[in-house]
Amino acid sequence: MPDIISNLRSLNVLVLHPRDSDADDLIQQLNRIGCNVEALWLLPENLPPMVDIVFVEVKESIPPALAKLFSHRPDQRPTLIGLIGYENPSVLGCILELGVQAVISKPLRAFGVLSSMMMARHAWQERIEAAQNEEKLRQKLEHVHIITEAKFILMRHHGINEKDAYRVIRSHAMSRRSSTIEIANAIINADGLLSKLVVEKKDGRE
Repeated sequence: MPDIISNLRSLNVLVLHPRDSDADDLIQQLNRIGCNVEALWLLPENLPPMVDIVFVEVKESIPPALAKLFSHRPDQRPTLIGLIGYENPSVLGCILELGVQAVISKPLRAFGVLSSMMMARHAWQERIEAAQNEEKLRQKLEHVHIITEAKFILMRHHGINEKDAYRVIRSHAMSRRSSTIEIANAIINADGLLSKLVVEKKDGRE
């Protein structure tokens, strides 16, 4: 959390809001905090590069252009802070649909912007870490499946047990300075090619 607080002033902030007193007040407050601020009164086709936080007005429906801007995976999106003028089920539903990390009510006040940025950035960072951990787990499970498949191929062709099959894979990986997953993939690919050749030969005889 201390790193988030100290880094707030170095963030690139984008304000997506019609030009009015609320937008002007927000921009002034962000300038006082020391952020690099850019404001767009009309929705762009794409977000500017290197944007860390986006303040976006949320109403009772989400324009298609706005939904497109934030249609990326959560770990590929900037931190989102919603600006709302009132609360009702439609607005709250849009907040959830956009996946904002914090909400600020209008009219804006001098205090609250900095704390909202801090909490939103913290929630965003936790989401990023969760997505990264999920991806690591997915890759780990995929690797386990590939190595298991390669072991069964060796067991089927050479009549060895599972432990010895893994020793073969690991030994080849060490001798070739490769990873076990690379050797496992090579075994699977070779088995697939061999099976295809056998089928083609059989079909040719018929």
